[in-house]
Amino acid sequence: MEKELFKNIPSKVGDLVKDVRNGRIGLPDLQRPFVWKDNKVRELFDSMLKGYPIGYIMLWESPADYESKKSTIGNNDKTYDEPKELVIDGQQRLTALVAAMFAVKVKDKNFVEREIKISYNPLTCEFAVWSQAYEKDPDWISRISDIFLAKEDNSISSLRRRYIKEANESRLKKEVPPLTDTEEDKIEDNINALLNLLDYSLPTLEISYNADEEDVADIFVRVNSGGQKLTENNFIQTLISVYENETGDRINAFSAESRIPANNTSYNTLLAVEPSHLIRMAVGVGFRRARLRYAYMLLRGKNLETGKFSAEERSENLRIFKDALDKVMNLNNWHGFINIVGEAGYISSKLIASSNAVVFSYVLYLIAKYDYKLDAAQLKKCISKWFFMSSITYFYTGSTETAVEKQFADLRDVHSTADFISYIDRVIETRFTDDYFRLTLPNELNSAAAISPVWYGYVAAQIILSMPMLFSNTPVSKYFVLGSSGTKNAIDKHHIFPKNYLTTIGFDTDRDRNQIANYTYLDFSTNIEISDKPPIDYVSYYRHKLGEEGYRKACENHALPDNFENMEYMDFLSQRRILMAQTVQKAYQRLCE
Repeated sequence: MEKELFKNIPSKVGDLVKDVRNGRIGLPDLQRPFVWKDNKVRELFDSMLKGYPIGYIMLWESPADYESKKSTIGNNDKTYDEPKELVIDGQQRLTALVAAMFAVKVKDKNFVEREIKISYNPLTCEFAVWSQAYEKDPDWISRISDIFLAKEDNSISSLRRRYIKEANESRLKKEVPPLTDTEEDKIEDNINALLNLLDYSLPTLEISYNADEEDVADIFVRVNSGGQKLTENNFIQTLISVYENETGDRINAFSAESRIPANNTSYNTLLAVEPSHLIRMAVGVGFRRARLRYAYMLLRGKNLETGKFSAEERSENLRIFKDALDKVMNLNNWHGFINIVGEAGYISSKLIASSNAVVFSYVLYLIAKYDYKLDAAQLKKCISKWFFMSSITYFYTGSTETAVEKQFADLRDVHSTADFISYIDRVIETRFTDDYFRLTLPNELNSAAAISPVWYGYVAAQIILSMPMLFSNTPVSKYFVLGSSGTKNAIDKHHIFPKNYLTTIGFDTDRDRNQIANYTYLDFSTNIEISDKPPIDYVSYYRHKLGEEGYRKACENHALPDNFENMEYMDFLSQRRILMAQTVQKAYQRLCE
């Protein structure tokens, strides 16, 4: 066996929490948001009080060249200017302890600060997730942080006396006997039992600073912490927080602002941006690499061509990474790209089947803009066609990194604006063939999948072609605009042959009834009007209401075969799939104009 890269350090919860609060141990910013549910935090304290094991903590000893770096958790002040050790595994567990014990705020999945509040009953030794009921119940101390902070400022006796006083006052009002001496002694013992959790033994492993990033990354990916699987992305975010804390803050801010509607922010209707998205984008733009594993090699200072490492290479790689990140997080670039995706019919996150389609298409957009100098009109036409094709044909689904790596390799032989446009057109043409629209796409529409790129592509095609809702004058696009529907859907996915009707004629499986080709969008009022009526019944009503020409146009816009109301259900599905594919082809031709 080779020399061990780690050593076992017997540790107490109190020591670890103290070291996090004073900055000696760094909890890297980019590994947040805090993903545990509060109930899991409650269970953590319950397990500790019962003497159960709760796992372990793994630290990485900081080498000399990390000494100037600083990482934080919440808003607490630091004694140390830089962490001496970084948390590699157990971050969520350690964050839960610090936050719940000492009221240190964390961020939720939307990057909004919040407090983790766990309540405690000193009579029964029970824990609970805080609520107004526990806040008002004198039998409960609503936040365990009150107890630990009282211990810290030597006021625990005052807290205990106040608790007993309020509990007795409540009992008096309820005409219940006051606490007995035995119960008061029990309260004191149970409060001390909670405080004694600071002496709880938490096994800690420390990886030596001699271990390189690839060793630590391998360890990081292999370990499993409290059911939270660690990934390459987690490790990369950790490294960024070590090398470039300011860059990490910018990434977090961009991600947070993508979730909140406001002017001059990264907010958009397609994607709630994650730090991992921005890292992928920057590595793609700066280094033409798609695999995340390249990110930590680059941040460590590896020359991907020679395979050699050096401090100079690391400095240069960081410069390239930050320059690429500047392009990625430029709001003019970001919103310009989002608008182009909208031109391709994808105007809502409800139509995005894969975030990779947005991430890597944006990388292609930036490469086209900066490396191949496409102007605004060329970008709009080229990228809108690309996004439409790649979304419908599952280009970024499955072995995405392999497909993008191949694309980057292909682009090494592309040197001019005209060559780039020709390359994009060639790739699209290899997928959008006549056979694709005539055979492949109708076959892929033969599905009842709840999430389907081909269904979303059909809806996007209707948006490109400015089609109105079925039996309505209102454009389909209106109902995907933010705020149009409030808390009630203004648009409903309707079965053209209603489910209940299909059941009565022998189709009793969702696989048959929920076929993509049996769906259309209706506005709320039209959906109510049609309800469970069979086509033969509601068609006559809309023929009369719209007139023959209006009705014919509505059927054409929504890929409904002539006299579909009289067709056998399976024949209807078969013919409609062909017409839906033709609608998608027509929309693509519109993008090519």
